[in-house]
Amino acid sequence: MIPIARPMIETEEKEAVLAVLDSGMLAQGEWVASFEKAFAKYIGVKHAVAASSGTAALHLAMLAHGIGPGDEVITSPFTFIATANAVLYTGARPVFVDIEPDTFDIDPNQVEESITQRTKAILPVHLFGHPVEMDAIMEIAERHGLTVIEDAAQAHGAEYHGQKVGSFGTGVFSFYPTKNMTTGEGGMLTTDDDFLAGKLRLLRDHGMPRRYVHEVLGYNFRMTNIAAAIGLAQLSKLDGFNSARIGNATYLTERIHKVITPTVRPGVKHVFHQYTVRVPSGRDDAVEKLREAGVGVGIYYPIPIHQQSLYRGLGYHERFPAAEQAASEVLSLPVHPALTQEDLNRIVEVVEAL
Repeated sequence: MIPIARPMIETEEKEAVLAVLDSGMLAQGEWVASFEKAFAKYIGVKHAVAASSGTAALHLAMLAHGIGPGDEVITSPFTFIATANAVLYTGARPVFVDIEPDTFDIDPNQVEESITQRTKAILPVHLFGHPVEMDAIMEIAERHGLTVIEDAAQAHGAEYHGQKVGSFGTGVFSFYPTKNMTTGEGGMLTTDDDFLAGKLRLLRDHGMPRRYVHEVLGYNFRMTNIAAAIGLAQLSKLDGFNSARIGNATYLTERIHKVITPTVRPGVKHVFHQYTVRVPSGRDDAVEKLREAGVGVGIYYPIPIHQQSLYRGLGYHERFPAAEQAASEVLSLPVHPALTQEDLNRIVEVVEAL
């Protein structure tokens, strides 16, 4: 079976973990600080703040920006549920806006009409590694005095007109094992705002500016040195991983004609966390045939957030046609760096035989 994802854990990661274990300093410490510094430099911002998961990082971003009960945050219904749940954690309410059918990203043309007096932030998602139209998002946010929090959990190294995502607003990244780089589990926030960075660091560690002094209600959202050591090794390889993903995606797109292949908008660097195609009819049959032929398949996401029972129970009954259609048609094929030429040829062969 050609897997849909495969973490690339090699000698460097193993040696880094052993070095941490040998040091005896397993919790947040110098490896985390080094990882933060290196990640901030990579994204092109002043600060990076590590967290225990991408979800924790999203939650911290909401808290640090003062989002709470009565506030609204505009985001996409077609993404992993953590994006919207992080808004709920604070007592605020996610407000969904439909997606662009070709990129699967939030449609900036529909954002402005959803802004109310309660809107506090816009939360665009760079889904599958394709950057959102950030010029439009930032212009809307500036005109209405709104915060922008970028969900870049799937877009490490993606670029919008030469600028890395996560550097426009407050960036949020995930290092879950299937991501373009991993720490096993973990997250990162990126910002140029000195005050915000300080607040994030305070909130992630029990509200402590120094040991046993607690200034605010904080959380235990720290990253371990073990995770950070893996992250440092992975970060040094990220551009290579992304180049392999882009090369694999290009190869597939040039040869696959039976399904609708991914769109890459001019001026962006799509890093292909997933290679997501559309199957307008017979998707379930296609999934079965692919798996029978030994090709791993993923369906992200079969039920849009607004149609999940949790959100139905919260009174979400709007319709978002583009998101709902995408949910019924999308199918992701393997694109990860571990694919061989034989794997790529096999994927093409099986898809073209559907």
